[in-house]
Amino acid sequence: MQNKNETFPAKKVILGVIGGSGVYKMDGVEYVREHNIATPYGAPSDCVMEANIAGRPVFFLPRHGKGHRFTPSEVNYRANIFALKQLGVTHMLAVSAVGIMKESIRPGDIVVPDQLFDRTRGHRPSTFFGDGIVGHVMFGDPFCDEMRGLILKAAKAERATVHDGGTYVCMEGPAFSTRAESEFYRRTLSPAVIGMTAIPEAKLAREAEICYGMLALATDYDCWNEAEDDVSVEAVLAVVRANATLANNIIKRLAASMPEHSKSEILYAAKYAIMTDRSLIPAAALQKTQTLWGQYFGK
Repeated sequence: MQNKNETFPAKKVILGVIGGSGVYKMDGVEYVREHNIATPYGAPSDCVMEANIAGRPVFFLPRHGKGHRFTPSEVNYRANIFALKQLGVTHMLAVSAVGIMKESIRPGDIVVPDQLFDRTRGHRPSTFFGDGIVGHVMFGDPFCDEMRGLILKAAKAERATVHDGGTYVCMEGPAFSTRAESEFYRRTLSPAVIGMTAIPEAKLAREAEICYGMLALATDYDCWNEAEDDVSVEAVLAVVRANATLANNIIKRLAASMPEHSKSEILYAAKYAIMTDRSLIPAAALQKTQTLWGQYFGK
């Protein structure tokens, strides 16, 4: 377990952005190259686009692939996170369309959640540990405070209606909630939003020592609010399209305002997480995870 008083060497900050089709081809952004990356966990959702914003590299990856080809359960989250880590990403912005679970949030608002509740069903590989390496990262606060502060500042500067904090419920999908499920979540968890992709994305980012924050785009009232129409794909896409410019402006402002270096303890999250005696870790496992934790294996 990490010592709360421990300080860590600063690392050079590199931003990665993962989200939908509207965030990997933005107007006014200089795209430098495409990276086709192979990982030990298979292929990422698509190639990673490298851009230059304010003189610094920013990496964009479409979560569901270009043209939205993968369901939330089919996304290769491990390959996506590994690919960004391999490119040197230290801080990750997840852009996600979400359903609204509170009356105070309106379609088109921005939510920057601070907690997660997992309602997926174990179909998604959700850890880099295994195959001879046992580890347990701390995950009490799943979103990075540093990233949350930067996202909030950028969103407010773009005059978005922003909600600071709240729980994101991650369901399996791909169908939307039943009315009974939606009411159950509201009564038992009092969440802010509901979506389908933050798990295992956030867990894997923590294991990979990447600071993870979310720009959640509120699109609909799920199905609990009977005064509103039930959620539909058409309704979700209409709100996303209407707010694409705002979201892209927030992303560009965030990218330009990232600090040069960070001392976040999340950048060393695996330092005390690995339980296995190093001498007993199989060579294949060491090689597979070299990009993630090689600094702790004395290589």
